[in-house]
Amino acid sequence: MFTFVPAIWKREQNKIIDGFAMKDRISPTLTKTVRDAGHAAGKQARAAVVSTPGCAAVAPSTAGRYRHRVDRAQAEVARAKGYRKGRGSNEGPAGRFELQEQVAFDDGWSSGQVRFEDLLSRPTTVSEDRAKSVLTFNQSPDLGFDRSVNPYRGCEHGCTYCYARPSHAFMGLSAGLDFETQLFAKYDVARLLEDALRKPNYRVAPIALGTNTDPYQPIERELKLTAVVIDVLDTCHHPTTIVTKSAGILRDLDRLAGMAERGLVQVGISVTTLDSGLSRLMEPRCSSPARRLEAIAALSDAGIPVRVMASPMIPSLNDSELETILAQAREAGARAASMIPLRLPLEVREVFGDWLQANFPDRAERGMKQVISMHGGKAYDATFGDRMRGKGPLAHILRRRFEVACQRLAMPAHLPPLRTDRFVRPERAGDQLSLL
Repeated sequence: MFTFVPAIWKREQNKIIDGFAMKDRISPTLTKTVRDAGHAAGKQARAAVVSTPGCAAVAPSTAGRYRHRVDRAQAEVARAKGYRKGRGSNEGPAGRFELQEQVAFDDGWSSGQVRFEDLLSRPTTVSEDRAKSVLTFNQSPDLGFDRSVNPYRGCEHGCTYCYARPSHAFMGLSAGLDFETQLFAKYDVARLLEDALRKPNYRVAPIALGTNTDPYQPIERELKLTAVVIDVLDTCHHPTTIVTKSAGILRDLDRLAGMAERGLVQVGISVTTLDSGLSRLMEPRCSSPARRLEAIAALSDAGIPVRVMASPMIPSLNDSELETILAQAREAGARAASMIPLRLPLEVREVFGDWLQANFPDRAERGMKQVISMHGGKAYDATFGDRMRGKGPLAHILRRRFEVACQRLAMPAHLPPLRTDRFVRPERAGDQLSLL
C-alpha cells in the first residue's frame, strides 16, 4: 500500500499514484496549503532580518532557516512530483534528439509490495566512456580558457541549475535524473592526456578542469581520475585551473600546493548560498557551504590562489546573499571573485522550473520572470558577451552590487596568470633521449 503520514494526504493518495505519469496533477487544496506555509515562513524571515552597515540586508541563522524552510506539506508535494532525497531533479525531459519518451507509472501489480518511494529510487551507475581524446578546445571569446579536460560525463552533485545538463542528450539520456545518476568515466584519461601533450605542435596554455562536470564529485573518491590528471599535469609542469564546489579537492592538497609553488595552479570554489537548507535542496550532493569555506581557507593557507565563484545568482532565491558570500569568502582567504546570473539553456529551463515550482511555489512564477528579464525576454541568450553577464535593469543592478562589494573587499576579478615556461613533454619508455 502507498501511505503518507499526514492525514491531509490520504484523500490525495489515489491522485498521486494515478498522476505518477503526469506529475503536475496536484490538487488546488494542496497547492494552497503549500503557498500559505511559504507566506508564513517569509513573514517570519522578514521580521528577523537585520541590517549590516555597508552590506545588503543579512538574515541571521534563524531567519535563514525560516526563509528557505521546506514545510512538511511542501516536501510531500515535491516527493509526489518525483523528487527524491539527495537528487536535484525528477525524471526530467527526454533528450532533445529522442523520438520517443518513456514514462514510469504504477500499473497496480506491485501494490502492497513496493513503497511509493521505491518507485522513485534511482541508484548511481558508472559506465566507461571510451573517448578517443580528452583534451577539448574552444574559441569562445567570453571564457577564460581555450582548452579543458573532463574526466567524467554527468555529475552526481545534482545541481538543479547546472548548465551542463543538456550535454547528456548527446548520450541519448535525459537532462534530469539521468544526468545525476547515469555517469560515464574516462578510465583512460591519463594516457589520452599524455598523447595530447606529447604532440610536436602542442602549445602550452592553462588546462581547465571542471568545465562540464565537477572533477571532485562523489565518485572521485573511488575512481580518482581527477587525481590521475593532476599527476600528469604536475609531472610535466603544465599549468591548470580547477573549478569545483566540493571540499574533496583537499585530498589533493599536497600535490596542488607543490604546483602552486611553481605558479602552475589556481582553484575556483563555487559558493552559491550560505544557507545549508537551501544548498541541500538546490545542490543536494555537494559539500555544505561551511565545508566549502573551510576548503577555501585550507587551500589559501597552503599557498594556492583561490577565487570564489558566487554563481549562479538566482533572483528571489539566493541573490540577497551576494555580498555576504563574498565577504565570508574573502575572510576565508579568497583572493579574487566572479559572479554569473542564472542561465537556463535548452532543457535546463524545464528541469529548474519544475524544481522551483515543486520546492518554492510561493516564489516560482516571480523568480522565473526575473530570470527571463535578465536575458532579453528569454530563459537563455547564447550571445557572446551577454550570456555570462545578462542584460536589463535587474542584471545591471546585480553586476553593480558585485562590483561595489569587490571594490570594498579588494577582490579583483582575476588571479595572477599562471606560468607556461616550465612545461616538459611527458616521456614514455622507449622515447629517444634529448640531445639538449
